[in-house]
Amino acid sequence: MSVTDPEAAGTAPRPPSGTAPSPASGTPTARGVADTAATALTPRLRLTLVLLLAAQFMLAVDFSILNVALPVIGEGLGFSLARLQWIGTAFALCAAGFTLLFGRVADLFGRRRLFLGGLVVLAVASLVGGLARDPETLIAARVFQGLATAAVTPAGLSLLTTSFPEGPLREKALGLNGALMSAGFTTGAILGGLLTDLLSWRWAFFVNVPVALAVLVIAPTVIKESRIQERPKLDVPGAVTVTLGLLAVVLGLTRAGEHGWGSPAALLPLAAGALLLVVFHAVERRAAAPLVPVEVLGKRSVAWGNAVGLIAFLTETSLVFLLTLYLQEVLGFSPLAAGLSFGVLGVGTVVGGTLAPRVIGRLGTKRTLIVGGAVQTVFTAALLGLGDDRSWMWLLLVATFAGGVGNMLVIVGFMVTATSGLADHEQGLATGLATMTQQIGITMGTPIMSAVATAALSGGGAPAVLGGLKVAIALNAAVVLLGTLASALFLRDARARE
Repeated sequence: MSVTDPEAAGTAPRPPSGTAPSPASGTPTARGVADTAATALTPRLRLTLVLLLAAQFMLAVDFSILNVALPVIGEGLGFSLARLQWIGTAFALCAAGFTLLFGRVADLFGRRRLFLGGLVVLAVASLVGGLARDPETLIAARVFQGLATAAVTPAGLSLLTTSFPEGPLREKALGLNGALMSAGFTTGAILGGLLTDLLSWRWAFFVNVPVALAVLVIAPTVIKESRIQERPKLDVPGAVTVTLGLLAVVLGLTRAGEHGWGSPAALLPLAAGALLLVVFHAVERRAAAPLVPVEVLGKRSVAWGNAVGLIAFLTETSLVFLLTLYLQEVLGFSPLAAGLSFGVLGVGTVVGGTLAPRVIGRLGTKRTLIVGGAVQTVFTAALLGLGDDRSWMWLLLVATFAGGVGNMLVIVGFMVTATSGLADHEQGLATGLATMTQQIGITMGTPIMSAVATAALSGGGAPAVLGGLKVAIALNAAVVLLGTLASALFLRDARARE
């Protein structure tokens, strides 16, 4: 939707600062109409929201839908055990490595164009993946699914932030988006198990096709193009260095989870990625039209907002991994039963996403981040009380529900913080950074917590596994607390709206 049309955005333009309002606009009736326009969803905005949320939910599901099905896929297509992890790694590399580049490309060449083009690639790649008969075809399909995710996610988010004006409407939209994306991660694990058990793992790919086609048919008539009017040249050196740097970092993190943090397979790509990102920063300081203007990175809301968001995604997704091990290795649940156990976490994230706009409206974004982080910290720490029999399931269910509510308050607060106070022509960049933060957080969490839990193991059997998991859970809670303190110390206090 065009960002230059105030009526389409659902709000009326304000008179210039220092001028008196006209008698009509100053009347209580006119003010009430303006307030209603600023908080009401028109039919077009409602349909726009549904389409964008459907696409984002589908992408979130893709992150986890194949996890439960990996052994079945490996057996069916002849994957060796060493190559099986590349089904997830190929997707994560591209989804995280290219997201910042595509976020800026969306600003320059059209957000709707990139959004729709990415959906076409996603639909084709999903169809190819579902029909794959050999490992090479499946890995290629996952690569293109990752590239499509890197294009559609920031483009969809920037369409969301430019279609809805700053304030209640944007906070409501971002709250629903955050809730559905978090719920999608959990839904993916459940849906993957159901589809694999009832039909075939191939339906974990096929399920994307009708959703993508439905959005592609309806979106062009509802969502208007949005782009920068005067397009500068694309910063090619910056694009190359940041993309290669992110690819190297994600590869290093993935290999750390497989080979250990001290292995050359992890340290070499991590070191190369860090060096490339330093080079990227130097390039951006000198570029005439930088991919990421240094002054944007220097904004406290962008820098610290993304830092807090990174912690939120890192801790919650890795906690799901740790609790999956607890349910299967300690309590003896089947993969499907373990996946279904996280349904309560999905409910918590939906509740948190629904409450978040109201909490932000009442407390402001900074206090919302602090409250959400405190709730997540307390209920993550409560999981240290888990025992080695199924009588402790009540604690897991209560803690994951409440922790999911707290985590979602942080995620929505992060999205509002990281995309507020920036011009519309920078929204693709802002949402690209936020999406990159999300993808890297999801990718980092599991290898970090896996390495911690493995290092803490002493002996064998369920009690040893539980002991290692509790060490990782304690670190998880400490990291959440660190993010909460960062919100309190480094983010400016935004006034809650009256």
